[in-house]
Amino acid sequence: MKYIDNLPSMDLMRSEKMMFAQLIIPVESAHRAVSYLGELGLLQFRDLNDDKSPFQRTFVNQVKRCAEMSRKLRFFKDQIHKAGLMPSPHPLSQPDIELEELEIRLAEHERELIEMNGNSEKLQQTYNELLEFKMVLQKAGDFLVPGEIHSEETELDENVYTNNDYSDTVSLLEQEMQPGPSNQSVVKFISGIICKSKVLRFERMLFRATRGNMLFNQAPAGDRILDRASNEMVQKTVFVVFFSGEQARKKILKICEAFGANCYPIPEDTTKRRQITREVLSRLSELETTLDAGLHHRDAALTSIGFHLTKWMNMVRREKAIYDTLNMLNFDVTKKCLVGEGWCPVFAKTKIQEALQRATFDSNSQMGIIFHVMNSVESPPTYFRTNHFTNAYQEIVDAYGVAKYEEANPAVYTIVTFPFLFAVMFGDWGHGICLLLGALILIAREKRLGSQKLGSFMEMLFGGRYVLLMMSLFSIYCGLIYNEFFSVPFHIFGSSAEMLPAVLPIPFLFMFCLHGQRKNDNEEERGNNCIRKESRLRDLKRRISIDHVNQCGSPILYFNAFPFGFSTFELHYISDLCIFSSFCDARTVGLVKYRDTYPFGVDPSWRGSRSELPFLNSLKMKMSILFGVAQMNLGIILSYFNARYFSSSLDIKYQFVPQMIFLNSLFGYLSLLIIIKWCTGSQADLYHVMIYMFLSPFEGLGENKLFWGQSVLQVILLLLAVIAVPWMLFPKPFILKRLHTERFQGRAYGILGTSDMYNDEEPDSARHPHESHNEEFNFSEVFVHQMIHSIEFVLGAVSNTASYLRLWALSLAHSELSTVFYEKVLLLAWGYDNFIIRLVGLAVFAFATAFILLMMETLSAFLHALRLHWVEFQNKFYSGDGYKFRPFSFAALTDDDD
Repeated sequence: MKYIDNLPSMDLMRSEKMMFAQLIIPVESAHRAVSYLGELGLLQFRDLNDDKSPFQRTFVNQVKRCAEMSRKLRFFKDQIHKAGLMPSPHPLSQPDIELEELEIRLAEHERELIEMNGNSEKLQQTYNELLEFKMVLQKAGDFLVPGEIHSEETELDENVYTNNDYSDTVSLLEQEMQPGPSNQSVVKFISGIICKSKVLRFERMLFRATRGNMLFNQAPAGDRILDRASNEMVQKTVFVVFFSGEQARKKILKICEAFGANCYPIPEDTTKRRQITREVLSRLSELETTLDAGLHHRDAALTSIGFHLTKWMNMVRREKAIYDTLNMLNFDVTKKCLVGEGWCPVFAKTKIQEALQRATFDSNSQMGIIFHVMNSVESPPTYFRTNHFTNAYQEIVDAYGVAKYEEANPAVYTIVTFPFLFAVMFGDWGHGICLLLGALILIAREKRLGSQKLGSFMEMLFGGRYVLLMMSLFSIYCGLIYNEFFSVPFHIFGSSAEMLPAVLPIPFLFMFCLHGQRKNDNEEERGNNCIRKESRLRDLKRRISIDHVNQCGSPILYFNAFPFGFSTFELHYISDLCIFSSFCDARTVGLVKYRDTYPFGVDPSWRGSRSELPFLNSLKMKMSILFGVAQMNLGIILSYFNARYFSSSLDIKYQFVPQMIFLNSLFGYLSLLIIIKWCTGSQADLYHVMIYMFLSPFEGLGENKLFWGQSVLQVILLLLAVIAVPWMLFPKPFILKRLHTERFQGRAYGILGTSDMYNDEEPDSARHPHESHNEEFNFSEVFVHQMIHSIEFVLGAVSNTASYLRLWALSLAHSELSTVFYEKVLLLAWGYDNFIIRLVGLAVFAFATAFILLMMETLSAFLHALRLHWVEFQNKFYSGDGYKFRPFSFAALTDDDD
């Protein structure tokens, strides 16, 4: 234990030690001090004015000013984006300006921009009206036949224009708008322009309103025109409505107003129309020149603002954050100093004091800033120092819950276990290489992508780039173990078995020799080990079973499957020619090993054999149980280190010890049986062993016996598992009750002055004796909590172990799905002697690999690995009821803080 205590501490193993500090800052140096602390980013202020609203705080006016400047800067940013410009990411170097000067400059720029926008809108509106008037003159003139209408008043002189801003048009047009001397004509007309999508409804409404007493003519305007209502470029139609009577005129005008149609008067006389058209075209040319000049001037002003926009936004954002932080401080009784409190790491004490001294010197304050360490009853925040690599794993853990102060951090182990368990489910070194390439691309562009604003999906993917890197590396490793490259096995180390018939006549059995894999044996010694006696066949009973008799009357022998790497015997044959010529009448295919065990991973000869699926199922299922029991044991061991760190001997004696006994008495024993079965090649039924361990613990195991003394060991382990349950449940609540009684025994009859024994402490200091003096012990609540915890662990030991079988299930699903796409898509298409079919098959295979195997399967394996860590692993030791350390830091400010 002393050796463990002397080990150097790890940054990620436990959170940083924190201390609670009080700051007494003179008013003249408060702004500069908070600014320097924001640059340092190692002090989390506590709000001492949480009972006040934001409008009742001291620096509310400064916050309002900063908010108003932020609004102006956002206005500038929107105008720059609307103009199609981009603010400079690297602002020009210029001397720093004060906040008051910046406020004046922003107000001037805003006033100038608003004035330019207003003038531009008016000119644009006039230009659109003239453009529409030009089209009406061109199109509607074709509907007017000279000589048909003799009245001088051929235009409407009132309520025809929908916009009063048109009063500054040419002189001839103004003359046309004056009322005529008489009203002798019966037929009148109204001309205008309307959106093309409204023409049918507009015509139908006119027909109904006038009861058919009107003539409606229309013609497409041609070019798209800006619509006033929607501010979009739309197709419009020019119309002319001929009618009779004053009532019809009023109805038509109201309908035009309702449909958003713009009416324009045109003279009947062709000469006047031509003259007005020339004047309109001249005015349009002048407006185009004016609009272009105004646009260039506006773009120049926005470009000038864009060079400094980023710097100004950062400056205003920092100033607002400073005043928001100052609002969390209180004035002392003299109103000359601000008092603040907050948390900071112990290692940052010297840095904070240096920053405060620098703030005092730079502000020319005659009184220094006081930094005072205090005690606090509140639980300190949790702070882990992370880097680009470890930050993503820490975020995975924090998504479940932030670690309690100085609690063991699961992220240390998650760095290895999370990508490994993912790879167990995703094992394929071809798919792993694809993930590796994606991770390397993200890491290579780290600086470029880190400075850009990414979408939600890309931001999540970029943040987990190092997690993706580790997952891809472990996937390649597990893929080599499984010997799968896009589901295709590779004979990297040659072949160790032959595809031979699984049924062997007994006479040929004696051609084989059984020997141990000893390097010192020569050929003659190995030959002496050949089996030629019937009694020696009993040694083969676990491997060879007589099934039935073939047509020749000889027994047929089947070779059973063995896990790779655990067979200590191999079968050799004397003559290749003799054996292969003797297997001509065999009906099924199996495997016979003829050299040493495959050096690494699964033997590729299993692929396509009769026993491939049962062998891989057995291997992956048992491997999943071993990994699950190992990780759950790691979680319980971490609970021991937590209890030892917090000096909780009760948790060690009545939680850690019984949990280790219960878990390993059952599932640790199962893991031991799996390893022994692999090493010995036994055919024992482990399901039978575990079931009858509970149902008939005193009966013999028979053929399922794996080692001497197994029955006695099972009884002992079963008794220990039964004892461990009450061991977890009963002692701890009663011991806590006794300790509480002894601790407060006689407290009510203390000596005089006991109630004032803590009055000499500082008013702001909240020490533990204050609360412990009044705390109450609820035995029923403690007992129920312990009972829930014990039942949860006992039931969870079974369910969690079964939950790790998802490693087997997803690994099998991924492998079989890859095999289906390879054999039923790629190989099937490649079997045709047609280039198009092959190309289509290759495209379908690539699409399925990319979107199903590399995206959906990756997400599925990621979520399952996440669940195994959050539920099965972390619930053994991790409470996760802390809160994160959030210091005041300018680096943490974002655009949302504006």
